[in-house]
Amino acid sequence: MVTVADPDRATRRVAATPPTRRVKDSRGYQVFRVVNVTVLLLVVGLVLYPFVNIVAQSFSSEGAITSGQVNLVPRGFNVETYRLVMSDSLFWVNYRNTVVYTVVATAIAMVLTTTFAYAISKKDLKGRSVLIGVAVFTMFFNGGLIPNYVLINELGMTNTLWAIVLPNAISVFNLLVMKAFFENLPAELEEAASIDGLTTYGIFFRIVLPLSKAVIATMVLFYAVFFWNSWFQAFLYLDRAELYPVTVYLRNMIAGATTSTSMGASADDAAQVAANIQAVTMVLTVLPIICLYPFLQKYFVSGVMLGSVKG
Repeated sequence: MVTVADPDRATRRVAATPPTRRVKDSRGYQVFRVVNVTVLLLVVGLVLYPFVNIVAQSFSSEGAITSGQVNLVPRGFNVETYRLVMSDSLFWVNYRNTVVYTVVATAIAMVLTTTFAYAISKKDLKGRSVLIGVAVFTMFFNGGLIPNYVLINELGMTNTLWAIVLPNAISVFNLLVMKAFFENLPAELEEAASIDGLTTYGIFFRIVLPLSKAVIATMVLFYAVFFWNSWFQAFLYLDRAELYPVTVYLRNMIAGATTSTSMGASADDAAQVAANIQAVTMVLTVLPIICLYPFLQKYFVSGVMLGSVKG
């Protein structure tokens, strides 16, 4: 016999169920939310103000800048300095160098960091504590500026790409974050993969890395921003202008080593270029990182938090 459900009975049961009451936030929690939002908005405003001011100055006229009229909105709209900077061949050569240095250095750093972190995340690894100790030791002690320079020079890496990408190939902070993340992965996954016949390398490439997209994206962002903004290594180990990254170009702008005359500006434009050349170069330098960040932002918080559960 087939039992037919009584729709009226179900309707009466739903109607008899008391509505769920929404828990009202306490007065203290409401005050906390208001204060929290206010403080965060204030912090966001303080962080954004300098950048917005730089952008406004980069599009403002020389008279408005020197008279202090530029705040958050450009005054006397002017793009002459942008035209001069973007027509400077050395700027684009240095920009290309920065892209190459950043891509190569980030790739090398990610390979070394992920493999090293995965190895020391295994608690049965012989000599694990020694390897971790060596890595942590370098966070507090280093050879010093002169020994490092002598080492790079003796290795024949001055005026080469390797002087930029190798000395900072591993960040110990990033290494420890990735180590903690790998330690939190379920050991049963690797055991099952091992039973199915995967080798250590197979487990790492086919199981571990696909599950680590969040922390890998976060580390890529960390390394890319670091290498993109780095200038001291290039300033120290490179002495040819065509090898400089764009950050050294910016540094020379700020220090006055590159003048409007050397960029080909006329006498009439020299004052305009001198007024906002630093702002224009900073905007052009930071723009790629700003464009990259939205694509990695969704992984940023989750990657850091997942890797920071255990130390």
